Amino acid sequence: MLKEIPLSSLQMGMFVHKMNGGWFDHPFWKAKFLIDEPQKLRTLQSCSLKSVVIDTSLGKDVEEGAASSNGGKAAVADENHRLKSIKRRQSARERVPKPASTAAEVVTAQALVDNASAKLKDMFRAARLGRAISVSSVAPIVSDIHASINRNSQAFHGLMRCKLKSEFVYRHSLCVSALMISLAQKMNLSTKETIDAGLAGLLLDIGTSYYPKTVNPPNGDFSQLDPRIWQQHVELGHRALRYDDAVSDWVLHACLHHHERIDGEGFPEGLNGGEISVGGKMAAICDTFNFLLNNAGESASLDPANALAILREKKGAFDPDILRKFIESVGQFPVGSFVRLRSGLLGMVIDENPRHATRPLVEVFYCLNEGKRIAQRRVKLGDSFDEDEIIDTADLSGLDLPAEDYLREIIFLAAHR
Repeated sequence: MLKEIPLSSLQMGMFVHKMNGGWFDHPFWKAKFLIDEPQKLRTLQSCSLKSVVIDTSLGKDVEEGAASSNGGKAAVADENHRLKSIKRRQSARERVPKPASTAAEVVTAQALVDNASAKLKDMFRAARLGRAISVSSVAPIVSDIHASINRNSQAFHGLMRCKLKSEFVYRHSLCVSALMISLAQKMNLSTKETIDAGLAGLLLDIGTSYYPKTVNPPNGDFSQLDPRIWQQHVELGHRALRYDDAVSDWVLHACLHHHERIDGEGFPEGLNGGEISVGGKMAAICDTFNFLLNNAGESASLDPANALAILREKKGAFDPDILRKFIESVGQFPVGSFVRLRSGLLGMVIDENPRHATRPLVEVFYCLNEGKRIAQRRVKLGDSFDEDEIIDTADLSGLDLPAEDYLREIIFLAAHR
């Protein structure tokens, strides 16, 4: 049962379902949570919210709070036992997200991207106009991406790799945020660190907003600027973020270190190995991978599987253990990879296969033996009756096919419509 109560009636063990106010009125990342720590209770009662809505089916009711406060030590013991039971139930709920098909989640993810891009654009514009940025205004984006990945681990990633219509800087921020969340989960980081990882991904390039207004690269890709100018975005962003109380040290370090290298040849400080934060090591991999997928200064975007090969070849750049975890998180053949099958068919990976990492779901569209396009159809490489397999990435050059970026988009959206 939902019940609206004033802040003064809040007590330990209550489950907050909704906070009646804006994101500026409180410091919490989650909109729904259990009051399981005295610090949470004190923070809630001292913030600027008008009131909160509690869910009595997941936590304590107001009447229960009044009774236990007058019941002495026995009531306190009972309350502590009840609080532990509530935390166990809530923890179990959070660990079991409701799964969704890739097709269904793609629709949700597209709406998420549209909304998130608008919020990111507002934040970057505010920074460019010299106004103070508010990280709290984009924090809900991270929770939305996190929830989408938990419902379906590939839909959001696939959509962002295969969808063309999005300005580079905002698409890059959303992609890296999602990659950071997936990597954090693969590394078994805490929920707080996972959310921080997603937030860091959103904010890595906020420093580009502090360049002079005369700096306006094509399609918003600041990495194409003179390196002496481009490299300044790291410290410009860090300088702005450190004045926002909503940004944790974990996020600050990740943003400051995301261009450092394990061998000490990165920037801005030339750190090496153990001097680089875990978040910085993660961000370096996720940022570079997505950069390789988005033209990377070349005539066409790299295939995701080929981008992974380049990451492996960059000796001294990345933490090898975290890189292995990253490859596990995206798969040996990530969604959007063009592949060649043993049968002579060419296809694109459109979804993962949880039971067989090397046998993803492939949408075939070309037959090398016949030298022509064929009607798109799905091949489930993990099925026992289909003995076909991926033998390499596909080289589409010289074939009568649309541009790879466009082909990637139409195949993915057609497969999941």
